[in-house]
Amino acid sequence: MSTLGYNLIINISNILSMKQQKKDLESKIESLKEEEKVLESDIQKLEDPTYVARYAREKYLYSKDGELIIRIPDE
Repeated sequence: MSTLGYNLIINISNILSMKQQKKDLESKIESLKEEEKVLESDIQKLEDPTYVARYAREKYLYSKDGELIIRIPDE
């Protein structure tokens, strides 16, 4: 009889542990879905040549012909 009670407690413990794992994994899935949306948005932006040119000018200080870049230091 005590073996039955012990097995019941172990099984209940396992079930509770698995429910917590399920919640954690569902949370991670939601986080990954949000990250996927951001990455898909970035992909669409990077397919636009105008965006890529503007990004390169801002990030790497490239300039168009006749354009002068003046960098203002952050405070």
